[in-house]
Amino acid sequence: MPTHGSLTKAGKVRGQTPKVQARERHGIISSMRNRENFRKRFQLKRVPGQNKPGQRRKRK
Repeated sequence: MPTHGSLTKAGKVRGQTPKVQARERHGIISSMRNRENFRKRFQLKRVPGQNKPGQRRKRK
């Protein structure tokens, strides 16, 4: 079974590209995330998921 290109050329382009430093990622503080989730679920009584009641389109 023939191959598509030789294995000696594998990774050629990735090896030639210059290394770029990744930016430092900052996530949201867990206590703030928990507070926001509590507010959404219990105070605002929001239902999780895509098919929320009242949000679905009616069929014609």
